[in-house]
Amino acid sequence: MKNVIIIGAGAAGLAAAIGAAESGASVTVFEKNEKAGKKIYITGKGRCNLTNACEPEDFFENVVTNPRFMYSAFYGFTNRDMVAMVEQEGIPTKVERGNRVFPVSDHASDVTKALLARLKKLKVRLLTDTEVRGMLTESDRVTGVMVRGKEGRSSVSADAVIVATGGLSYPTTGSTGDGYYFAESTGHRVTECYPALVPFETKENVSGMQGLALKNVEAVVKDGKKEIYRGFGEMLFTHFGVSGPLMLTASSYAAKRIAKNPLMLSIDLKPALSEEELDARILRDFGEAKNKNFANALGHLYPSGMIPEMVKRSGIPADKKVNEITREERRALVSATKAFTLTLTGLRGYQEAIITQGGVNVRDIDPSTMESKKMRGLYFAGEVLDVDAVTGGFNLQIAWSTGMLAGRSAAHKKEEATCQ
Repeated sequence: MKNVIIIGAGAAGLAAAIGAAESGASVTVFEKNEKAGKKIYITGKGRCNLTNACEPEDFFENVVTNPRFMYSAFYGFTNRDMVAMVEQEGIPTKVERGNRVFPVSDHASDVTKALLARLKKLKVRLLTDTEVRGMLTESDRVTGVMVRGKEGRSSVSADAVIVATGGLSYPTTGSTGDGYYFAESTGHRVTECYPALVPFETKENVSGMQGLALKNVEAVVKDGKKEIYRGFGEMLFTHFGVSGPLMLTASSYAAKRIAKNPLMLSIDLKPALSEEELDARILRDFGEAKNKNFANALGHLYPSGMIPEMVKRSGIPADKKVNEITREERRALVSATKAFTLTLTGLRGYQEAIITQGGVNVRDIDPSTMESKKMRGLYFAGEVLDVDAVTGGFNLQIAWSTGMLAGRSAAHKKEEATCQ
């Protein structure tokens, strides 16, 4: 029986433990936190958007970095496989807008409990409050780990080690970049890391619109003349800039570029209308409010919290009578509506980032097994890898799929060696 050690009891680590144990290995999981699945508890605002119910072939379109690396892992353990596994443990699921999958209970803790129940049946050994401090190696092979736990420091031997330590996002959950150290100390390259799926900061002061949510808007992010993101959906103004699903997704495409220079965000507040149609709509609204002041005639066009900003951007005096507004002024209002621009100056930090972009260079990892190409018996899974996706359950599916593949591969490796 092969002895497999897993570092980290997050999504990828728990999946790896299940995959290895189901494949016949003796599995020990080391978790430095006081409990397993700490980050799972806060995903989906505490509800756990555990995967996405998209068609399998559509999954890769939502992976931002290195989608091709995910082929073997995903088809080996798909979104449907993940749903089936938690439902087998008595946790029914439901599909919401955007094909997002949640437990019916809306409790992330139920997903963790289901995974831990499966580990218990498989007799997996889970040691919490136990931190892995380094790798034990001989030549080009990993032979175990050095740990520090409740009983002090010790060395633990293993036939295979799976690193599933997460990235740098939400460091309070234990994601402090340990896996990158383990990777570099064993000769692996680590790409530059950035916070991703994270709000933007803006040059302009938008605190007057703090808390204002916009629905059904189109956003375009440009670096100079180059368009780097275009999307449709919901966004939110904050005291420091912009957030919400649309902006979080945009951040994954903008992370590397915004680290070098500011970017331009253009928001189309009325994407369903052409400029001519919007002008006709404004003309109609003004016709019904011809004796009102300009600022008091915009209630049907914009949320009330946005009206002062739109008045300012239009250049039309707030107290000007609607029946005195010229065609040119009306066109200025149309332009401000179709292209509400903001300068994006940076991203918020890892404390607010859902995921980390960057990580262990996938060129150093065999995508068919998740085993290192540089150190035999060493595997990587989950957010520690340089693979990331947009919001909607895709990043958790990356963790489940890569974890399951790493676990199965680690358990089967000894059998392959015995057959030679």
